[in-house]
Amino acid sequence: MNITQLKNKKVGIISLGCDKNRVDTEHILGLLKQYGFSITNQIDQANIIIINTCSFIHDAREESIQAILESVGYKKQVCEKVFVVGCLSSRPAINVQKKLPQVDAFVALKDNKNIIKIIENLYELDSNFKPANLPPNRVVSTPPHYAYLKIADGCNNACSYCTIPAIKGKFKSEPIEALVEEATALVKNGVKELVLVAQDVTRYGIDLYKEPKLIQLIEELSKIKNLKWIRLHYCYPEMVSDELIKQIATNEKVCKYIDIPFQHINDKVLSNMNRISTNNQITNLVKKIRSHSNDIAIRSTFIVGFPGETHKQFKELYKFLKEYKLNYVGFFTYSKEPNTVAYNMKKQVPEKVKNKRLKRLQKLQAKVLQRSNINQVGNTCIVLCDGVIKPSEYYVARTQQNSPEVDTVVTIKTNKPLNVGEFYKIKITKALGIDLEGEVLWIYQIS
Repeated sequence: MNITQLKNKKVGIISLGCDKNRVDTEHILGLLKQYGFSITNQIDQANIIIINTCSFIHDAREESIQAILESVGYKKQVCEKVFVVGCLSSRPAINVQKKLPQVDAFVALKDNKNIIKIIENLYELDSNFKPANLPPNRVVSTPPHYAYLKIADGCNNACSYCTIPAIKGKFKSEPIEALVEEATALVKNGVKELVLVAQDVTRYGIDLYKEPKLIQLIEELSKIKNLKWIRLHYCYPEMVSDELIKQIATNEKVCKYIDIPFQHINDKVLSNMNRISTNNQITNLVKKIRSHSNDIAIRSTFIVGFPGETHKQFKELYKFLKEYKLNYVGFFTYSKEPNTVAYNMKKQVPEKVKNKRLKRLQKLQAKVLQRSNINQVGNTCIVLCDGVIKPSEYYVARTQQNSPEVDTVVTIKTNKPLNVGEFYKIKITKALGIDLEGEVLWIYQIS
């Protein structure tokens, strides 16, 4: 086989896990495209399969392993090589390599940039391929009007339940200049909304510039012509400053939205989690954000059934959610992960109890969201059209208060065709459970 024959191979990629993983996948796709591979979405027709895995918790790990097993099964057909990249390849406490000998290579996160060299080596070839610097250096896999911008990787927070520092290493920011260059290229390719992601965006720049630089980054991104929305994901509560809240409230390009993983509200549980914030600090932060603007949607995540969580402590969390009515909440039952401090903690909560508590919180939050939606009927707002359900009849859209893929949506009922990726001013006409329905008033041009 020669290089030309190798480039004629079809490559399929399976991307699992978070939006940060998605960005890694898109950069790998960029390298594959530059090299000359043809990319296929039909995995059963791929000669080379790459699985970008997640290994954050047990369920994610099981999903990754299942995807690997299905992929190596295609070796009985046209598949020749299977590569595993991502978190599962970089997690020292979970040794799956011996259990999966059919996998041709496990690629550590730091070696993603060398994926072409690794593929060539397995085919005993060497083209001395050197990728060109062609920002954004990735193939966007989201709808073309929005994309994720990973501004940092790794984490220094050392939460007692979390495997991220062991997998990803220490917090490492990308330089402002490189991010602006990447963002500018994405916008030139049609992106109108950028979702800034990192394990902790509020600590952005502290490693490079010796102080947080998230606000400066936002200000630089805001100068990009035709970039309309900037959204923030994963802001740690103790780092959400008055200046950041003001930036969200007043910057026309910043979505009125903030994702803050509180994880719990009881001080004892938070301490055991090795979280810095306290109940008082969290409740004051929620009040402060809402005092700046009631339009700012607050999204958070909470862990249910952390070791030692008593019924009383759970009730405290339940009461907090009932009283403060956060806009969007994700709940997870505690996952006992090897090589974490929490793994050996006493008083592990039984799975049955964890699942019962989880359902109670989910039911409560659904009611909070439904009541909020009823109160929005009759309001007008700006939405970004995300997709088509039925042409000239139903479309899916989002407001500034809806992040893609994780939050609720607005269904637009219309007898006229709409353009995906276009902004519209709509009137909310109906509450559809946790979602909304609206009608178009006119196309909206955001300056």
